[in-house]
Amino acid sequence: MEYICTLCHCCGGHCAEYHAAGIRVDILNNSFLRNQISSMKIITYNVNGLRAAVTKGFPEVAGTRAAGCALFAGNKLQPEQYPAEALDALGYKHYLYSAQKKGYSGVAILSKQEPDHVEYGMGIEEYDNEGRFIRADFGDVSVVSVYHPSGTSGDERQAFKMVWLEKFQEYVLELERTRPKLILCGDYNICHEAIDIHDPIRNATNSGFLPEEREWMTRFLNAGFIDSFRWLHPDKQEYTWWSYRFNSRAKNKGWRIDYCMVSEPVRPMLKEARILGDVVHSDHCPMLLEITE
Repeated sequence: MEYICTLCHCCGGHCAEYHAAGIRVDILNNSFLRNQISSMKIITYNVNGLRAAVTKGFPEVAGTRAAGCALFAGNKLQPEQYPAEALDALGYKHYLYSAQKKGYSGVAILSKQEPDHVEYGMGIEEYDNEGRFIRADFGDVSVVSVYHPSGTSGDERQAFKMVWLEKFQEYVLELERTRPKLILCGDYNICHEAIDIHDPIRNATNSGFLPEEREWMTRFLNAGFIDSFRWLHPDKQEYTWWSYRFNSRAKNKGWRIDYCMVSEPVRPMLKEARILGDVVHSDHCPMLLEITE
């Protein structure tokens, strides 16, 4: 099978490290789900270190939930560190996009079925260097694993985050013109409404719940994207992240910052969007999304 890198358009440029590690950058001539899919279960999870999550048994959790696709953020791995053998043994094809900085960021897609195409990054170097966006196409549905920046470390990173959010929205709106069925899952590092955070008043000046971040998410939703969990569960107050400090998870003092966003053509396909609060390998917990025709 021929491999063509979607960044350098060859097998020896920017993505040579991925080829050397046996990770496929783009896959041609795959007939699986060429036109449409009938159903899909997706788990998205900021694992805060993929090797540790694998050691603690997360892939088996994905298997018991019958997830055909698992999306990871916070992998913190370089290609040569990837636990490929463990994932191969569980029957997952795996596609990794790492940050240039070791031990930082990174996203991945695991799938029981081989995608038609895998795209690494958004084509914007300063963001792609942080390994925050990877897309896999399954027939007419595109699945994205995304990891939005955090602004908690200071004003410079908060400014970086706000520019990233605008560039991300521009990119996916343009992508939607040719790939209208989009599923955009990952750690957005934003709580949208007061129901999404345990103490909205005290957190109103904290990164992740700032007015400008919440306003961006409102604009994003108004642009035609759907927060699948909130669409299906308008009144549920559940969280996906808890600080390691102050025994926050035991007290359920959390934030809902992980999302499965979908474009409007996917909305009629939504069957379930569920937060798996009982899964503990990280300071986050996973989300499960199920779509069906």
